[in-house]
Amino acid sequence: MLRPLLSLLAALVAFASPALAQPGPRASECLAMAGGPRAMPVSLRQAAGAGNEVTITYAGHSTYFIDTPMGIRIATDYSGAYQVGRLPDVITMNRAHSTHYTLAPDPRIPHVLHGWGDDGKPAQVYERIGDVLVRNITTDIRRYFGDSIGIDMIKDGNSIFIFEVAGLCIGHLGHLHVKLDETHFAAIGRLDIVMVPIDGTYTMSLDGISEITKRLRASVVLPMHRFATPLEEFMRKVGQQFEIDRRSERTLKMSRELLPSSPTVIILDGV
Repeated sequence: MLRPLLSLLAALVAFASPALAQPGPRASECLAMAGGPRAMPVSLRQAAGAGNEVTITYAGHSTYFIDTPMGIRIATDYSGAYQVGRLPDVITMNRAHSTHYTLAPDPRIPHVLHGWGDDGKPAQVYERIGDVLVRNITTDIRRYFGDSIGIDMIKDGNSIFIFEVAGLCIGHLGHLHVKLDETHFAAIGRLDIVMVPIDGTYTMSLDGISEITKRLRASVVLPMHRFATPLEEFMRKVGQQFEIDRRSERTLKMSRELLPSSPTVIILDGV
């Protein structure tokens, strides 16, 4: 008698609360841990304990390729100009100038994620693709006229993209033009790896991006937009609390176990 009653109760709960009956998309672990203790949640321990590694390759300019343990390939600020190996499965873009986006990507790429919205609305990205959760935080961007920079701003024209995979939180700051406020930092959450533009001209000033880098406190900093600023100047700005690791290859493998014990700027080969 008890078993039929319990079955009926479960059916009523499922009917009244479909959200409880079916799990939704995976919640952000970066946000869950942003203001909490450094102890790792069970879900992150399981992901890290599986021995999974993420492969990150610097293709050039602000394009990094991220290969997940399940074989999902992501390319950041993708224009098609910087290609390493096979086509990506996921591309993110920012509409600063032509080296950061394309309106005609290869049709074989299944997931094309714009960092800008349509009809004056901000882009909203929160997608689980294979073993990676991709989400965005919008920021304002200076208006471009061809290759010239305007003085007015496009609201929510840039996106910071966050990739959560294998227990890691990886952030790409995009074509960042403005200082981040507390709302931005709260929306970003904790980052293990952050990709930072250091040109000091087309994006933010070197002082501004250095302050953001220090505030984010990621274990690994990967510079991009490296054509204008000597790396030594960036290192001087971020301070003595960052180690520097210069590598002759353009690819690194990273997992939670491999994260450095102190914040480290890793300089991969490339332009």
